[in-house]
Amino acid sequence: MSDEHSIDKGAEPSGQEVAPSVSVLEEKPDTVLGAAPDVLRPYAPISEQQDPLWKRIFVRKPRPEKPNKKPKKKKQKWLVWTLWILGLPGGLLALFVLGWFGYAALDMPDTSPLWAPKTTPQIVIFDRYGREILRKGGAAAKPVNLDALPASLPQALIAIEDRRFYKHPGFDPIGLVRAAKANFKAGRVVQGGSTLTQQLAKNVFLTREQTLKRKTQELMFAVWLELRMSKKEILETYLSRVYFGGGTVGIESGAQRFFNKPAKDLDTGEVALLVGLLQAPDRLNPLKNRRLSAERTAKVLAEMRAQGYLTPTEYDTAMTTAIEIEPLVINANVGARYFTDWVLATMDREIGQPRSDITIHTTLDLEMQKLAENAIRNGLDNKRNTQQAALMTFDGEGAVRAMVGGVDYRHSSFNRALSGNRQPGSSFKPFVYLAALQSGRTPWQLYVDEPIDIDGWKPGNFSNEYLGTMSMEKALALSINTVAVKVNEEIGRDKVVETAHLMGLEGLKPYASLALGAQEMSLYNLTAAYVPFANWGYSVTPHGIDAIYANNGDTLYSYNAQRGANGKTKLLDTQTLGQINLMLSTVVRDGTGKAARIPGRDVAGKTGTTNDYRDAWFIGYTADFVTGVWVGNDDNSKMARVTGGTIPARIWQDYMRQALDKVLGDTAAASLPTITRPAHVTHDNTLEILLADLEKALP
Repeated sequence: MSDEHSIDKGAEPSGQEVAPSVSVLEEKPDTVLGAAPDVLRPYAPISEQQDPLWKRIFVRKPRPEKPNKKPKKKKQKWLVWTLWILGLPGGLLALFVLGWFGYAALDMPDTSPLWAPKTTPQIVIFDRYGREILRKGGAAAKPVNLDALPASLPQALIAIEDRRFYKHPGFDPIGLVRAAKANFKAGRVVQGGSTLTQQLAKNVFLTREQTLKRKTQELMFAVWLELRMSKKEILETYLSRVYFGGGTVGIESGAQRFFNKPAKDLDTGEVALLVGLLQAPDRLNPLKNRRLSAERTAKVLAEMRAQGYLTPTEYDTAMTTAIEIEPLVINANVGARYFTDWVLATMDREIGQPRSDITIHTTLDLEMQKLAENAIRNGLDNKRNTQQAALMTFDGEGAVRAMVGGVDYRHSSFNRALSGNRQPGSSFKPFVYLAALQSGRTPWQLYVDEPIDIDGWKPGNFSNEYLGTMSMEKALALSINTVAVKVNEEIGRDKVVETAHLMGLEGLKPYASLALGAQEMSLYNLTAAYVPFANWGYSVTPHGIDAIYANNGDTLYSYNAQRGANGKTKLLDTQTLGQINLMLSTVVRDGTGKAARIPGRDVAGKTGTTNDYRDAWFIGYTADFVTGVWVGNDDNSKMARVTGGTIPARIWQDYMRQALDKVLGDTAAASLPTITRPAHVTHDNTLEILLADLEKALP
């Protein structure tokens, strides 16, 4: 055998030397591996053919290029990441929304109330001694046939509440966005995004609870209603269950309550008033707030015109036609209806629409109420053009004992005690002098009654005379205007506004004329502001409801629990209280309020008369009760020389004398907290001399 190494020509070079120990036989071209035992091909052990192990592990060999394939394009990984990032939150959000709706659906209320016969809750109102004042409700709500109602009724409802009612599936995304935008811009809730269907769902199935869960359930019920009922059926059900305040449910009851007529006879203006009322039955009640109700009614009519439901002529007619409020009168205790209307509005604010029968226990004294009504009727004088009057009585806790809002509720349900804002004239002056006393003055501080000029304003006295030097006590007793204005300017107008605010008169402006009561306020608020003079200087929260109970005995509202827990605040120190009471006692004993004197009783108060005898006031008090009387005319016409010291003071005296006798009986009369006049201050006899000539004309 030759020592030369032979390599098979058909084998690819391995790139490595062949070990010398390997021997080969001469190649025969036609032989195949395994064809004959004596034929072999080159062979080497695997360990000798491959690289060392460490090199194979740690050294990476380059891959041979494939010449016939094009290079791959680089993947756009940013697109994949973007889609993933966007998709993950969206998926999580969708999962959360589905989970939230599932959670809200776990305790969805029963839907059977929608099909059950609807009865209005019975409301019984009692006075402070358990005597029944009013009983209403308890009857079956009348079903509504939309075809029998004025066409303007559903049109007004859709125009102001849900303009896309016929297009949405129960909720209105466009309306929700619009409301959210308006609320964000205003910084508070000024618009609601609920559809009529959502409102129906809330009224029938849900509570007043303001939570996201309840809102979600409302939306789910709305979609369910849209699937079960036609649009017409939804409107009919809504109108049969809508709440008009005061326990009044359904359009028929609403029409009877405010207009004493069936709903089919409502005109366009009356329809607009009722539909506008739905937004806030308490705040927009025409019996309580005539101006806001009128503004809302005009807005409803404007929306009806804008959406093509009214022609320009129909709109003008509706805007210029007076709407007469004529409530359904219940003959029992008709004079107390001013009070019960207010109580029902307060109930709406405190507990909302009652879901079951309730009883309301109030602070009213039915006997004092009847005495007040009689005093008003007997005290007015048609010959002197005194057509209207109002009266308020509070006790020392701020509880309403009597409320007369007008001469006859059957002729006019407008509550002049609550809503008839008028200028109080000189009956505001006690707060000017109270501010002076708090600033260190005394009732015997001397001022000069003389002509004055405040930036071109030249206030004079009622008598057109000037009396020279006098004390603050005498100036208040004679109702001298110039001294009140001087005191107001001397201590600072802001100080007077601050003092009035402390006593409960809010929203006043620091104008020079404020000293003479030239800013409007209600008899209710002005009378309540006098209460701390009678109760030893403590603050009060005026109220008419003690408690509201459900038919199962649960307490739905309690004044003591919600207001009384805060306790009283001492507003006036003993010295200041004694001084102002001394000054106001002098008004009644020797001044313009002499007609209000009651033998054997400590009485204090102040008269007030506005320009041209348009308003006459007397606000007076004993240690037990504070009563205010206003006399005037709804058309603001002049009375025949009626001042606060004449008809109002006489009405006050007639009523309070009987009320004190009936309530207190033979109980010893309580005294007002006053101070003793210093020895060096003598009684001014000229006071009686002056009043002998002036008492018939003084304000």
